[in-house]
Amino acid sequence: MYNKIIITIIRGIFTYILVLIITRLMGRKLISQMTFFDFIVGVSMGSMAANLSIGSENTPITASLSLITFAILTILIGFSHIKSFKIRKLINSEPVILIDNGKIVENNMKRIRVTIEQLTMKLREKNIFNLADVEFAILETNGKLSVLPKADKMPLTPSHMNIPTTSKGLMKDIIIDGNIINENLKTADLDIQWLKSQLNMNNIKDASDVFYAGVDNAKNLYLSKKNNSNTETEGKYGIE
Repeated sequence: MYNKIIITIIRGIFTYILVLIITRLMGRKLISQMTFFDFIVGVSMGSMAANLSIGSENTPITASLSLITFAILTILIGFSHIKSFKIRKLINSEPVILIDNGKIVENNMKRIRVTIEQLTMKLREKNIFNLADVEFAILETNGKLSVLPKADKMPLTPSHMNIPTTSKGLMKDIIIDGNIINENLKTADLDIQWLKSQLNMNNIKDASDVFYAGVDNAKNLYLSKKNNSNTETEGKYGIE
């Protein structure tokens, strides 16, 4: 009994390490970019990993080889996916136009088995409640719907009114849960003294009292204090 428990634990650890190595080799991919093929690959590898972890005594070697072979094939297909347009088209198919110049393409909807109810639901998720407001709608290979509203239905932006704007850039994390991120502070061309002065301006004695602090390219600092005694969230801007 105890031997089986120990063997199961060892196999579980081995499977975990093997899956970790394989996923690192396969690289990252955003969940939103996953196609149906990617989903099937993930489910299949998960099933193989489960078989390796808790299968019969004769399965570890065969399950390991199967999982490694599957991973190698997936990696090779990933590289060929980048190099060859034909392989991309074969695996992921192509985007499908569902609305073209304001008109619903019924043949394409039938071909990919999308109903008008599903189309209108996807449009509502894009905050479009009237089909007449749509110029183009394209179903992407990952199942997401890309929508181009008609010109007179597009949201008004500063560029439409010739209003000049400036980019604040990405906010750099300066303090996370009371810990100062010195690398980001240095990247922002700032130092500890500047940070301390900003904290003093906001009546904060120490960085350990800060839940989060971030700074943008214009040196605008956002602060959120730790919530020790109440549920109120405090966020303030301190200008250099």
